[in-house]
Amino acid sequence: MTAQTSTDSGASAGIDLAQFYQVFFEEAAENLAQFEQLVVTLDLHDPDDETLNAIFRCAHSIKGGAATFGFADLAALTHIMETLLDKLRRHETLPTRSMVDTLLSAGDALQAMLQRRQAGDTEAVDVAALQAALVSFAQDEAAPALAAAGKPVKTAAPGMRELEVIAGPLAHPSLAADLVELFAEIAGAGQLTVTDALADQDPLSVRFKLSTTSSNGDLLDLCGFHVPREQIRIAPWPGSVSDGAAVPAEPPAPPVAVESYGLFPGAPGALAMPDSIDAAAATPHAAAATSTDAKKPARRTTATAETTIRVAVDKVDQLINLMGELVITQAMLSQRAVGLDAASRHQLMGGLADLERTTRDLQDSVMSIRMIPMADVFNRFPRMLRELAGKLGKEVEFRTVGEATELDKSLIEKITDPLTHLVRNSVDHGIELPHQRVAAGKPACGTLTLSAQHAGGCILIEVRDDGRGLDRARILAKAHSSGMELAPTISDSDVWQLIFAPGFSTADVVTDVSGRGVGMDVVKRNILALGGTVELTSAPGMGTCVSVRLPLTLAIMDGMSISVAGELYLLPLAAVVESFQTPVAGLKTLAGGGRVVKVRGDYLPVIGLDQMFGTPFADGALDQAMLVVVEADGQRVALQVSSLVGQQQVVVKNLEANYRKVPNVSGATIMGDGSVALILDVAALVRCRCN
Repeated sequence: MTAQTSTDSGASAGIDLAQFYQVFFEEAAENLAQFEQLVVTLDLHDPDDETLNAIFRCAHSIKGGAATFGFADLAALTHIMETLLDKLRRHETLPTRSMVDTLLSAGDALQAMLQRRQAGDTEAVDVAALQAALVSFAQDEAAPALAAAGKPVKTAAPGMRELEVIAGPLAHPSLAADLVELFAEIAGAGQLTVTDALADQDPLSVRFKLSTTSSNGDLLDLCGFHVPREQIRIAPWPGSVSDGAAVPAEPPAPPVAVESYGLFPGAPGALAMPDSIDAAAATPHAAAATSTDAKKPARRTTATAETTIRVAVDKVDQLINLMGELVITQAMLSQRAVGLDAASRHQLMGGLADLERTTRDLQDSVMSIRMIPMADVFNRFPRMLRELAGKLGKEVEFRTVGEATELDKSLIEKITDPLTHLVRNSVDHGIELPHQRVAAGKPACGTLTLSAQHAGGCILIEVRDDGRGLDRARILAKAHSSGMELAPTISDSDVWQLIFAPGFSTADVVTDVSGRGVGMDVVKRNILALGGTVELTSAPGMGTCVSVRLPLTLAIMDGMSISVAGELYLLPLAAVVESFQTPVAGLKTLAGGGRVVKVRGDYLPVIGLDQMFGTPFADGALDQAMLVVVEADGQRVALQVSSLVGQQQVVVKNLEANYRKVPNVSGATIMGDGSVALILDVAALVRCRCN
């Protein structure tokens, strides 16, 4: 009923609010993400004022948008959350772990409501228990305890007041009953009863009696669900005396010129606010709590709204595709210009050089649009860590480094799950219980660090913990019991790699956290599929570090073009270590038929790409062997090729989507002459040879 009423109100004003639903959903999702991050990191013993104010603003912003669009269930829950958050930011109560848990659960409920609204599902989410818990926390009288603890107790909340509320002129008489029903549904809002209609003055206005402890600003927000704010007049009930001596009853709200309707400036139907985020600061106690805001720089939200725009992902993807076509066309023009006579080529080369430079700059700018800071991934972990540590009885401090490091959006989406596995394993297997850490001479609270940085044209992501480290003897015992044949002198790095084997687990008990041997092998497989590598280092008693290297983007890459018996292939430049020429006699053949080459004291396997792709070298090319050393997954091999053609930037095309999956090939690209060149899957070649 509430949503219909609000929609009708917007329609009568000539505004179709449905067109703005998606904007509200996106902004609400951002506010919820920030709300969760702030609540999880809140210091329970000494909460920061700015953090408390920021949490309050997140809830208030969601409430304001929900009220505008008539989403009464969202607005009702956030209204109760506001009451508690307002007490927190005024230091009338201290946050507790159970309170934080309830606020996080309320955030989850809001997320579920948003998802249902976005999907067009009208089924209500049951939040009665949550509302009751929030009201219970909000009604807890904790001011004396706070005073004893040395915390300043700010302006007291208003006492019980009896008010006269006049609503009108109403568009429909049923709105009076809607208001009564709304106050009855919102715990703590007060008791609203209809006294009479103002037949002598205005037959379309209704007079109410309200007993409440809420401020006039909150009352106007609540009534605004059904009746425009400028049609609500609030005054003390004739003859009533406020029982809150320290806080006098608030004066009637004066009429305010109509300038905006919720989120939409210039539309009729509601009260104008200087800043919708801080609308609640209009009450006296809120002003006292935020009186220092004027000395601080402007909030980021205002600047962001003025300097950024929202763009659909498919539009960005289309732009990337067109940019790729432009790169191909530019390369094609440059190649065809080589065949022109000297005079014509001289006239054309200057323009082609400018085109190449502009194309490269444009390409960098377009690719930067898809780049997202790693903070978007890192911010997902604090709450998960909090709940996981609580379940395991551990204390964990979460640190992040390099949150501003950017990665392609497609990679961000695909790396989140592998990082989640790594983080959970660090907490479960790495970090010890508090008493174990103390016995080992460590702080009771363990530290988990997520870092990201650019390194050598790639992005390096590390998951580090200061836990017990990997147990070499235990891993080897598990490997032997699983039937693995291992050399007695196997190195530590090779032992650590065993944990990535399918089904490998050293957990004694299977739990809902770990122990099934599913996870680390999936982590490695997913990272390799992204063209990345994963390495693991560990020291007993000191901790473990998992290093993940990924390309910055999957759309465009720098490659080395090679020729194999007249066919052109490309190698990702990031995987190329070196290239050299050696006599064929320098290649040694092993008993099993494989070949190796000695490079600075190490023997590397040799892969003949001519044999792999069924294109044998010409007889005259067998005196000297051209080798390219590539590295993947910590292993190196030498690829035998006919010749090196050059280095260039290419646009990666998905071969499987356009043709079919080809073994040892990760993709394809279109060269300057219009021909198609295959991009070799270095990781697959290395695995094939080393296994």
